[in-house]
Amino acid sequence: MFWFLLIAMVVVIAAVTLAVVGGGESDVLPEAAPQHLTDPLPLTRPVARADIEELRLPVAARGYRMGDVDDVLGRLGAELAERDARIAHLEAALAGAQATAADRPGAPGMFDEPPADRPGDLPDGSGERGEDR
Repeated sequence: MFWFLLIAMVVVIAAVTLAVVGGGESDVLPEAAPQHLTDPLPLTRPVARADIEELRLPVAARGYRMGDVDDVLGRLGAELAERDARIAHLEAALAGAQATAADRPGAPGMFDEPPADRPGDLPDGSGERGEDR
């Protein structure tokens, strides 16, 4: 039994060695070209949700290419900062418009609710509600 295991081990080692070393240059895989970001985020317009969903970062030997990831995250961070500043500007303008409308007495504000119906404001001029009759 010992001789059988020894011969089997030698045959396996020889087969593995021939598979790794032997075989010639034709069996060697060609060098793969490094992947690059083929469809980056658009430069001429703001980034949309569809742009992010379609984005595919190239894979390197140990994960994603750090330069590409840094570029994408930097661009998204700048876009978010721009949008936050625009929202803050619009909210400030809205608050200013509301304050201006509130300062003018007798002028209905742009965002005021309509006045509630009063009994004297009925269309027939009677001043009575239907359930009071």
